[in-house]
Amino acid sequence: MSATRPAVTHHRTATVDGVDIFYREAGPADAPVVLLLHGFPTSSHMFRNLIPALADRYRVIAPDYPGFGQSAMPDHREFAYSFAHYAELMDGLLGQLGVRRHAMYVMDYGAPVGYRLALRHPERISALIIQNGNAYEEGLKEFWDPIKAYWADGSAARRRALDFLVAPETTKFQYTDGVSDVSRISPDNWVHDQALLDRPGNKDVQLDLFRDYGTNVPLYPQFQAFFRERKPPTLLVWGQNDKIFPADGAHPYKRDLPDLEFHLFDTGHFALEDKADEIFPLIHDFLDRKIGRP
Repeated sequence: MSATRPAVTHHRTATVDGVDIFYREAGPADAPVVLLLHGFPTSSHMFRNLIPALADRYRVIAPDYPGFGQSAMPDHREFAYSFAHYAELMDGLLGQLGVRRHAMYVMDYGAPVGYRLALRHPERISALIIQNGNAYEEGLKEFWDPIKAYWADGSAARRRALDFLVAPETTKFQYTDGVSDVSRISPDNWVHDQALLDRPGNKDVQLDLFRDYGTNVPLYPQFQAFFRERKPPTLLVWGQNDKIFPADGAHPYKRDLPDLEFHLFDTGHFALEDKADEIFPLIHDFLDRKIGRP
């Protein structure tokens, strides 16, 4: 990419099934598509630096799920905040944008959203980039114990016990824990995310999603079957110090993806924030080899 012509990122909104879905888009309209699916508690904001790094050769699309970022946040009593619904809406967005085949970058919540998309349209997935996104029960360690308790018992008390997951100290923890040089992490990250979490009604959105995450676990065998049967080219770039999705959940991918390109990094949950200088070139090289045009 020429230093004098940096990539331009467009910030757009589409209405899908009556819901406003915000997305960032950059790159040539006719280039191979890379879909970026964000995690909790962030949004497409987490890809703000990766998007221009890929947009020289790829059409990059990074949406916000409802209740996150700049997408609509319907009342949780009138809208199903579920991973199945998110996958349906992302599928609808891709249809509106004319995307029929794409690579996927999945992180955290992006993994079950993306893998549900893959089950809907396995033939459309050209490649996978996995970053701290789980598909194996080995990856659900101690951090998940209070959430698992809520899956088993959906009482108000169990729900209130998860309030700490949307608290400012937890949001900051997700960016700084496991990071050796915190000066590499912009504090704008947790300030941005917390402002959105603190919106009236958003805590209930997040608590609904914590409960619904349990519906992903029974699908793990189907996700794994997709890996084995379709064998998508896959790059794994994982922060090994992550307490939420530890490296215990990274290694099992090797069982189902024998050609997996596997990389662990000495960082935490949001690996792109302090390891971009190492990870971005790996991603670009991987895409150039696997889906790039000559």
